[in-house]
Amino acid sequence: QVQLAESGGGLVQAGGSLRLSCAASGSIFSINNMAWYRQAPGKQRELVAGISNGGSTKYADSVKGRFTFSRDNAKNTVYLQMNSLKPEDTAVYYCLYHYGLNDYWGQGTQVTVSS
Repeated sequence: QVQLAESGGGLVQAGGSLRLSCAASGSIFSINNMAWYRQAPGKQRELVAGISNGGSTKYADSVKGRFTFSRDNAKNTVYLQMNSLKPEDTAVYYCLYHYGLNDYWGQGTQVTVSS
């Protein structure tokens, strides 16, 4: 089994920054298989940042240049540094670990950006 623990969400003013963390434990093959998603009220869950099959980091167009995905292999932890936050970034942010046919999700962490 895999457990994912997210942290770092909160309330921030527009233009501010937050750093999300997701610590993975259990049967982890590679944290390259981890990604960040978000879901805003009334909208579908969308990919924010993750590692592509080629090994490069991919970002949603809406966050490029503002968000940075990083990882610490020794800690089995991935991070999402979010700068220049906008009200439209308000959502529940989820960590995903994908392996084989299985997807494991964290419980989510709320990010609220006030205008």
